[in-house]
Amino acid sequence: MNDQTASVIDQILSLKTWAVVGLSNNQERAAYKVAKTLIDKGHKVIPIHPKAETVHGQKGYAKLSDVPEKIDVVDIFVNSELAGAVVDEAINQNAKAVWLQLGVIDQVALDKAKAAGLLAVMDRCPAIEYQSRAHS
Repeated sequence: MNDQTASVIDQILSLKTWAVVGLSNNQERAAYKVAKTLIDKGHKVIPIHPKAETVHGQKGYAKLSDVPEKIDVVDIFVNSELAGAVVDEAINQNAKAVWLQLGVIDQVALDKAKAAGLLAVMDRCPAIEYQSRAHS
């Protein structure tokens, strides 16, 4: 990993309020486990899922635009072909950063986020990043 990517990841991990797109109560999904790690690390997590479920005691919303508070980071756990639309929503919500999870690849969406002034990371996982920082 280059220093620039490490710096961006550090900046994003320092942000408080994370909207996790694709987060439901399915405990088998990576989003469920990553959200728990984020909460354990002191972040506020807002579940975003069509079912708008409450997850880990956090009130969920069907879409980003329904969230009444300021979102710092939009963590994207959707298929790559849906990521661009989520990035557009993140830009419209004035988020500070987008995080495209492991396996979520959309270079155009990543470039669009950066062009709009957002911190952006792709194909990485915040839980793994926290783990690697604990051991370094």
